Amino acid sequence: MGAEGVTADPFRPAALAALAAFPIEPDALELVSLSENVTYRVVDRRDGVAYALRLHRPWYHTLDELISERAWVRALADADIAVQAPLRTLDGQEYASVTIPSTGERRFAGLARWATGRVLAQVLRETTDTRIAEQHFARLGAVTASLHDQAATWQPPAAFTRHALDENGFMGSMPHWGPFWDHQLLSAAERRLMLDTRARLHAALARLDRPPSAYSMIHADMHPGNVLVDGDRLTVIDFDDAAWGWHAYDMAVALVHQQDGPNLATFERAYIAGYRSVRPISDQVLMSVPMFRLVRGLAQIGWDHQRPELKRSARFDDVKAVVLEQCLSIGGAL
Repeated sequence: MGAEGVTADPFRPAALAALAAFPIEPDALELVSLSENVTYRVVDRRDGVAYALRLHRPWYHTLDELISERAWVRALADADIAVQAPLRTLDGQEYASVTIPSTGERRFAGLARWATGRVLAQVLRETTDTRIAEQHFARLGAVTASLHDQAATWQPPAAFTRHALDENGFMGSMPHWGPFWDHQLLSAAERRLMLDTRARLHAALARLDRPPSAYSMIHADMHPGNVLVDGDRLTVIDFDDAAWGWHAYDMAVALVHQQDGPNLATFERAYIAGYRSVRPISDQVLMSVPMFRLVRGLAQIGWDHQRPELKRSARFDDVKAVVLEQCLSIGGAL
């Protein structure tokens, strides 16, 4: 924690200030992720326990929404679902408020136990045996089902507040992840196609039932990049997008990065089998998963549209190509 690190990292002074609010004695502070949220790994010198310190982006959630996220994560931990256990401040608060000295920006800082294991997405990239990959997806399906089981019967605190990924949250005039149809890299014809698909999806989502068994709190970003593997144990991380929504959306997100690969059907069968080993899921709900993959793809384009500072990547072109094909094949059938 020397001066060199402070100079190179404009968030480091705020991170150190935030740590003073928590009941640990930091011995090491390592920047591990610098994106919308800023994440550090910090070690308590008293016992060697590691924690994740996150400085949350200022515009995405209110403090009440962040506190509500923590309430659900604690409830999931109480249900024996592997998540990062949150730590309160010395005065019993969920977050500490800090200022970024270089910009004057205010951020809320939260601390949670560091989760051990490797990122599932990386493990899958290194796995050449399809049977082993199937086992990972089956475990992911089972963990998703356990999370949905808890959420379907959970009674949130009275002050609980999170956004809704319903027909308006996904396809309204101001979608949660931005107006995908206005992306600067879309042609006029592509924009018209997406606007037509948006109207069809909005109507289709509005028709879907919302019983707690199928619509409750969801993770909303539970792909293999947000899951850690430690032996047979899977830990779910990053609840930043957690919202009220359909369980089928979580299922669509889990396999979204495999949808243009040769093993999608195989991995999907393994995932569904794992899910059904924990809780039932109707064939009718499963039939909506392809639609939610399209929803996810459009949301990804909206997310990219809101971040013009990001460099254009080949990955965006791939996502756009898949989404445009799905607009014709899935959106056209709605």
